[in-house]
Amino acid sequence: MEYTHYSVMRDACIEALAVHPEGTYIDCTTGLGGHAEQIAKRLTSAGRLFAIDQDEEALSKARQRLAPLADRITFIKENYAHVYEAVSQYGVTQIDGAIIDLGVSSYQLDNGQRGFSYKQEAPLDMRMDRQSALSAFDVVNGYSEEELKRVLYQYGEEKFAPQIARAIIKARQVSSVQTTTELVDIIKGALPEKVKAGGHHPAKKSFQAIRIEVNNELSIIEPTLRTLVSMMKPDGRLAVITFHSLEDRIVKQTFASLAKGCTCPPDFPMCVCGNKPKVTLITKKPIEPSEAELDENPRSRSAKLRVVKKR
Repeated sequence: MEYTHYSVMRDACIEALAVHPEGTYIDCTTGLGGHAEQIAKRLTSAGRLFAIDQDEEALSKARQRLAPLADRITFIKENYAHVYEAVSQYGVTQIDGAIIDLGVSSYQLDNGQRGFSYKQEAPLDMRMDRQSALSAFDVVNGYSEEELKRVLYQYGEEKFAPQIARAIIKARQVSSVQTTTELVDIIKGALPEKVKAGGHHPAKKSFQAIRIEVNNELSIIEPTLRTLVSMMKPDGRLAVITFHSLEDRIVKQTFASLAKGCTCPPDFPMCVCGNKPKVTLITKKPIEPSEAELDENPRSRSAKLRVVKKR
């Protein structure tokens, strides 16, 4: 199967990174390599890009696609939560910039057997790293009603979480839920008719929630951002693309904390913590896709780009 690959806000990201030809950069979520390609093209042979992804299939395709630029790229299969360990094994502890494109990729959504999409029948999987132990099948068939409700509320902001969790428990008492289409039917059956007639697909929030749980997506964002900032040289840039409010809130709050510095209570007459601002906010408000990009790639509609510069 051939994939049409769109790099979300590619030009805005590359402009934000202000790539130095001899710099060291990290693409923490390489995917099929759209952003990585643009970074590598701007590097000389003295520059270096570390292209990281936990999805072996996507990384393999990126490696093939970027073969003409291979002299300046190091490909690493790893979760970006371990970014420092991943690049320090090559003797690199300081970088000039990094990019993270959060969430599920178009390649993963369109690959029918991966189980990310509520629009295609597939085994319940949703693992970005196919060597990971926990899959969507395990969550749907193994979690208690309370655990399912928590996941749907916390990661999908699904107000019908109790009804959906109850319906999943009831269905699996007959037989285990094996496929994405089975899960979609269960979710639809648990929702009021007026909700199913609304704009969004009725399973969208639940699939997002289960995917986040399977891949532990949210808890690793803040520590990774702090690690990357600590690795950056002065004036280094970090660009992060988010696709839903939960991700964006974490990025926004982490960047604000790094830009503020002092953590003393407001009623303290003077700072005693000694924390200094570590970054400057390049984007006070997030950059969003242009109308032209939305026409070409509707999946980018919810994307937001935030950028900081190391002080």
